[in-house]
Amino acid sequence: MTRVVEQRGLYFDELEEGVIYAHKPGRTVTETDNVLFTTLTMNTQALHLDAAWSSGQPFGQRLMNSMFTLSTMVGQSVTQLTQGTIIAQLGLTDVTFPHPLYHGDTLYTETVITGKRLSSSRPGQGVVTMQHTGRNQDGAVVALATRTCLMWTKEAHAAQP
Repeated sequence: MTRVVEQRGLYFDELEEGVIYAHKPGRTVTETDNVLFTTLTMNTQALHLDAAWSSGQPFGQRLMNSMFTLSTMVGQSVTQLTQGTIIAQLGLTDVTFPHPLYHGDTLYTETVITGKRLSSSRPGQGVVTMQHTGRNQDGAVVALATRTCLMWTKEAHAAQP
């Protein structure tokens, strides 16, 4: 019989408060990413689409769509933390973008578990609060977000059909 190892995130009981989970590899973002995401989401903001107009604005160039930045930052954490171990995302708060992300920048994300508690109403499940931080290749913080998830405990998930 061949042993099978399935990739998964961490269970509620495996997550440690205060630990920095560094998610690799980084993701170099492109003009194509920006234009595609912006148009798919029906965002007509010239700051993402119009190079000529953006060149006359304070940053002098187009900016990556902040929702793309947020989505990628959260996405970079999935394989390490929540792949197959999350039940639901409960919310995102305190989302900020302190520095722009530009075409050609590389986004690196790390996550700190800032709180966790067993659910009082859902046995075998727990609520986890995470602080995601996205940095560019120079270390400048380009995005911050607090994310709350409902997660399985290892034992309860194993008991699922």
